[in-house]
Amino acid sequence: MWDSTVLFAFGLTLFAGLSTGIGSAMAFFAKKTNTKFLSVALGFSGGVMLYVSFVEIFVKAKDALVAELGTRNGYWVTTLAFFGGILLIAVIDKLVPSFENPHEVAGIEDMVEIENMEHHLEEMEEERASEHKGHKHKAGSLYRMGIFSAIAIGIHNFPEGLATFASAIKDPTLGISIAVAIAIHNIPEGIAVSVPIYYATGDKKKAFFYSFLSGLSEPIGALVGYILLYRYFNDFVFGILFAGVAGIMVFISLDELLPAAQRYGEHHLSIYGLVSGMAVMAVSLLLFA
Repeated sequence: MWDSTVLFAFGLTLFAGLSTGIGSAMAFFAKKTNTKFLSVALGFSGGVMLYVSFVEIFVKAKDALVAELGTRNGYWVTTLAFFGGILLIAVIDKLVPSFENPHEVAGIEDMVEIENMEHHLEEMEEERASEHKGHKHKAGSLYRMGIFSAIAIGIHNFPEGLATFASAIKDPTLGISIAVAIAIHNIPEGIAVSVPIYYATGDKKKAFFYSFLSGLSEPIGALVGYILLYRYFNDFVFGILFAGVAGIMVFISLDELLPAAQRYGEHHLSIYGLVSGMAVMAVSLLLFA
């Protein structure tokens, strides 16, 4: 069943997941964090996710389930699956250990001193044993922060990969919109992983590798979901899955994207981004309806 639609869906999921590498590259090559742009972009991503979840995905899930179960039962099951998706991602968010909040991005301007890292590490070797031990402990803490961030982000990205994949299978145009929104959402996560690891090790390749690795969980999530569900793909399964995806995306928007957007810029910028994301999503749905 590896037809063109499935391969296209996997390609979108891979693109969305590996955008963590874009964040890592930004951390290495940009001189200063463009917080205003980041605020608008994250707000935009949240607007896309919220609008498409309530206006498109939930409605399609309800239509599919109503056709299968009848009006009352279909609506009930859709609603339960929607809140089930919210509960799933909330439990993951609660249980996943995080050394630091993986969605709290270290500023790119913190990377200014990175080019001098090797020299700094050499100086550390020459310092007194007690001071060296303190620096080593600090480097170890930063490294652990980056690794735990990578693990936490990887687990968070797993259901996002399934969401992107399922959406693209059902509606390729919808899948593209969701993939772009999740890709924007993953960029600052790549920074969150790469900055502390590079500070701790002075190794760009290692920092980029772990950032890249955290994003691979999205296509893995899509693959696992496909293997488990492809034999059962029908309107009922799609309805349940779509309603759950809508819940997952609403939670991600409200718990991660909008708070982050407001943290990195002025309140109004994040709202402008939010409304812009909704408007762009609305127009795209109208054009391709």
